[in-house]
Amino acid sequence: MWQARGVPETYLSSLDEEALLSLGSMEGWPRVVEVRAPAKKKAKPSVWPGYLLAGVVAAVAYGVHYLPFPPFRIVSEFGVRRPLSAAILAILAGVLVRNLFRVPDSMAEGCKSLTRKSIPLVIVLTGAGLNLAHIAGVGIPALSITLLCMTLALAAAYYFGRMFGLGKQAALLMGAGTAICGTSAIVAVAPLIDAEDEDMVLSIGTVNLLGLVLMFLLPLAGGLLHLDDQPFGVWAGTSIHAVPQVVAAGFAYSQKAGTLATLVKLVRVALLAPMVFLLAALYARRHTAENRVTVHYARLVPPFVWGFLAVAALNTLDLIPVLQFRGSFAVPLAGVLVEAGNIVLTLAMAAIGLEVNLRQLATVGARALATGVASTLVLCAASLALIRILL
Repeated sequence: MWQARGVPETYLSSLDEEALLSLGSMEGWPRVVEVRAPAKKKAKPSVWPGYLLAGVVAAVAYGVHYLPFPPFRIVSEFGVRRPLSAAILAILAGVLVRNLFRVPDSMAEGCKSLTRKSIPLVIVLTGAGLNLAHIAGVGIPALSITLLCMTLALAAAYYFGRMFGLGKQAALLMGAGTAICGTSAIVAVAPLIDAEDEDMVLSIGTVNLLGLVLMFLLPLAGGLLHLDDQPFGVWAGTSIHAVPQVVAAGFAYSQKAGTLATLVKLVRVALLAPMVFLLAALYARRHTAENRVTVHYARLVPPFVWGFLAVAALNTLDLIPVLQFRGSFAVPLAGVLVEAGNIVLTLAMAAIGLEVNLRQLATVGARALATGVASTLVLCAASLALIRILL
């Protein structure tokens, strides 16, 4: 529609567009302009279909996780173990659904939204399962071995990752998962270094696969090397990636080895926050130096990391209450929070799996596996050498 001050609209409507434009350039005539109707904003697709699909996949993963036969349920003299976590099964199930069936783009967007919103909550809830006092109870020699192994594993994964052609983010995630605590460390580090979901999938899949291999191989290797309970416990606690895998390998060796391996592993988990901050600071410093911008370290650590530390401190000080019900039925709130974190993590892993295109990952999958194998071998060898020297 065309408008000009003091000119009847009916007169303007009788002229064609070329005539109107020429009138607007004539001296003495009011400026003639075209008034366009505002463009309608496209409605954003609903995220709920993606949320629903991720929820269904997570529920299926939990159902498989609780199947009453091996390898999902293993019974030994030390109790019942379930080495395949629901989170790992969820990401595998999500990848299968995404690549065997056509998942609409609207659902994929919902999965991305769910991942962004759920991961900070997972990290905060993880703190309810940590007792920071374990750091003091492990002993100076074992703590020194743990810190040296964490640093070496992180550096080795980054070095081998870059050598094999992985991106910086994927290499750092591999290092975090190998050095600290598998999936939890990868999930915590990913948003701080702007990692893509594909990098997370590669890292989580590789680290957990190698952790399962170590869970079975380390007890056999410890027997062949004639390791006593204490050296093996420290070796398992500093080398194997995930807590359930460490517990399974340690108690498969002996009761004493299992107890020590679990304690050492918990120290690695407790060191997640300072390692995450250090890693994020180093990444930010290098990234900003390359782009010649200033990094604000006060804003480097997001709120969910402080939430993680706060919840861990409350649990360490035994300030998280126990829910008391009638009939002397009590439920520790810390345990409820940990289980809630596991559920949200499973949901997030299902959402991440539903975003993965296997064809795109196939070109870098071999590089990730090579990086994981190389860095894990370095970690295991260095840990054993340090144990020989310091214990």
